[in-house]
Amino acid sequence: MNSEDRYHTSSWDARQMPNRPEQAQRPPAGPAKPRKKKKKRINPFLGFVLWVAIVGASSAIFASVGWLLANDFAALNKTPRKEVSFEIPEDWASETRTNEDGKEITCYDLSKVAKALKEDGLIEYPWFFRLFGWVYKADAKISQGTFTLNTDMDYMALIRNMRTSGGSAETVTLTIPEGYSVKQIIDLMAKNGVGTEAGLTETAQNYVFEDFEFVDNDNLGNISRLEGYLFPDTYNFYVGGRAELAFTSMLNNFENKVYNNDDLSDLIVTYQDAGYSLQQIITIASLIEKETDGEDRDKIASVIYNRLTNAGETNYLLQIDAALVYAAGREITQADYTDLDSPYNLYRNTGLPPTPIANPGIASIRAALQPAQTNYYFYVLGSDGKHIFNETLAQHNAAVAQVAAGG
Repeated sequence: MNSEDRYHTSSWDARQMPNRPEQAQRPPAGPAKPRKKKKKRINPFLGFVLWVAIVGASSAIFASVGWLLANDFAALNKTPRKEVSFEIPEDWASETRTNEDGKEITCYDLSKVAKALKEDGLIEYPWFFRLFGWVYKADAKISQGTFTLNTDMDYMALIRNMRTSGGSAETVTLTIPEGYSVKQIIDLMAKNGVGTEAGLTETAQNYVFEDFEFVDNDNLGNISRLEGYLFPDTYNFYVGGRAELAFTSMLNNFENKVYNNDDLSDLIVTYQDAGYSLQQIITIASLIEKETDGEDRDKIASVIYNRLTNAGETNYLLQIDAALVYAAGREITQADYTDLDSPYNLYRNTGLPPTPIANPGIASIRAALQPAQTNYYFYVLGSDGKHIFNETLAQHNAAVAQVAAGG
């Protein structure tokens, strides 16, 4: 090394340092990463208990709320029974809407309706009524007027009873007697101006009463599809109003007093479990209604069930004159027993007729569900207006002869 080079230490150092490729390739050090804290593990059993507690509490809350809403919707546990006069004034109208038929319909404010129903004690949860009313399009189904409502009515019944006929404000009070047929009811309504015979008949034949599952809406064209369900009672009908709403009042009454009657529902279920449909139960009740002397409903019921379930001496033939009269639409003759070709001729056809033959009252419906336990197969009307019941044909023929002789 010469004297000049000894001062060039940087070049010497570079030559003398060994090659260290790993240091040359190392990237510049960045900021140090924070050290992760070790997570504290939760006890699995404790977590499961917590999950069960949350789910259980949530389910209990939802179940409680659901039960309260269901009670309000179905008008359950509302005691004591309360009836109110409920008014929907003209200024509750909210808008005018055109329906599918091109007719303009006035809609009413469901918020005001629900609030008033709450104030009158008819519902508990106005918001839930509004929600149901929105789904059901109730704002277009209710109308201005004053209506008689009660705490036995569920949401559907309240809405159905808050609408007028859309006709005049004049009303007529009619009492539908027990045992009237649909045709007799139509004649009575037409005679008192509720509607025309043609209009009422057309409605009974073909209108779809979608709110009532017990009505046969699949087989239109015959008024007999309403037979048995127009509950005998006293009604206020609008003169010249909409026929379907007059029938709806009677159907709604049947639904409340029979179909949803707590005293009858268990009995109805028992008979349905035994193979009888609701229509067959009402058919039996209608036969009882047309045959009873007013005091022997349960005995007539026993005769009908005995003939239906045992061949006996009648070979499953009910042989009830009232059904034959229904088929003929007039007073029957002796020839009708053998010659009248109709499924309602119970001298030719075994079992029950295809529909009820009249609209029975609650006493006859109850008798159909609680018949007397007898071995009777026959009865004949005595000279005192009371039926004579017998077990055998020989006994029956003797009773008939006695009655004919004036005994």
